[in-house]
Amino acid sequence: MKISVIGTGYVGLVTGTCLAETGNEVLCIDIDQRKIEEMQKGVVPIYEPHLDLLFERNIKADRLQFSNSLEEALNHGDIIFLALPTPEDEDGSADLSYVLGVAKEIGKLIKDYKVIVDKSTVPVGTSDKVKEAISKETKVEFDVVSNPEFLREGFAVDDFLKPERIVIGSSSQRATKLMEKLYKPFVRSGNPIIIMDERSAELTKYAANAFLATKITFMNEIANFCEKVGADVDKVRVGMGTDSRIGKRFLFPGIGYGGSCFPKDVKALYKSGMDNGYEFKVLNSVLKVNDVQKTILIPKIQSYYNTSLEGKTFGIWGLAFKPETDDIREAPALYMIDELLNQGASIKVFDPEAMANVKKKYQDKLYYASNMYDALSNVDALIICTEWSIFRTPDFNKLKSKMKAPVIFDGRNLYDVNDLKSEGVLYTSIGRHNSI
Repeated sequence: MKISVIGTGYVGLVTGTCLAETGNEVLCIDIDQRKIEEMQKGVVPIYEPHLDLLFERNIKADRLQFSNSLEEALNHGDIIFLALPTPEDEDGSADLSYVLGVAKEIGKLIKDYKVIVDKSTVPVGTSDKVKEAISKETKVEFDVVSNPEFLREGFAVDDFLKPERIVIGSSSQRATKLMEKLYKPFVRSGNPIIIMDERSAELTKYAANAFLATKITFMNEIANFCEKVGADVDKVRVGMGTDSRIGKRFLFPGIGYGGSCFPKDVKALYKSGMDNGYEFKVLNSVLKVNDVQKTILIPKIQSYYNTSLEGKTFGIWGLAFKPETDDIREAPALYMIDELLNQGASIKVFDPEAMANVKKKYQDKLYYASNMYDALSNVDALIICTEWSIFRTPDFNKLKSKMKAPVIFDGRNLYDVNDLKSEGVLYTSIGRHNSI
């Protein structure tokens, strides 16, 4: 099949590359000419495990091509994916200007029947707005489908190639058949393609992300309460997770959720509710708790030093909002950095993939370490913000030799409390019996 993908951000690039991998002819469109030229040379603009291999293979096979021409995209593709940004507006709603702007241009350029697919995460009713924007410019027949993505950063390629489910929101039998044909190679093991109306498909994505964010936030509240009453959140987590109704995933406490999806989607769903005369009281609480959780370690740090943090130097391991990505959007580490800088502290940082993105934001305000131990040289304490695998089994003797004092504030509960005691490290984490 011939596919066009409008937008080569995280979702668009993974979608286009993985669709090419199953033999489709894919044309990816972006307005950034320099980005297009780099991708044509085989340069992947984002970090995502395994994406580079598929990217290179499909470019060489001439199944994956790039352009900045929307007209070329309309001429090429039978199915046109809209993978455009829907950033958070000032009031928390999703900004649809990119999606609707492209929809209007599609209406001007469309010459024959196309399926226009909303791949971006969009509020309920967006498919109707896209239809309206296109219809104002053309009499050519087309259909609009909602096909939300459920990709986890760090696992996006596997998630696309082996999806747990595919959701297609469509009221058109013709469009539905084309979408089922496109996705048939990805569900050979029997996972479902779920057909529903457009509005239900749009809400499914928001509901899924909001529920997971709520689950994380609830566990963080339990962890904070554990510290008040002397319970151990690790034991509570295991006791809860063995209940099949609850499950083991998303029960690990920490310093809050971040990224491009959970924060934006929870706010957008809450705002959408308010716009329709319904208040999501649970989501309002989730937003408030997560805002506090991102800097929950700061009071612990202040309490330990019992003085101003001015003049102190801290090492930070982990800057991305989660492991296996270079994405720093809404990353808790950034909130920690901002608070420490505001209090006059100096900071040395290390992350396996996100250093360049952080440097764009902070410039020379931070020291960018060459490796994880370089970030510990002569620091007063280590703060852990992201649970990268390389941080899980450090050389504690080397760690102690680098630091002024062996003190760790762990926002991701990477280590066993008793193990750290035996290593002679002063240690605090989230919701456990700590040595600080």
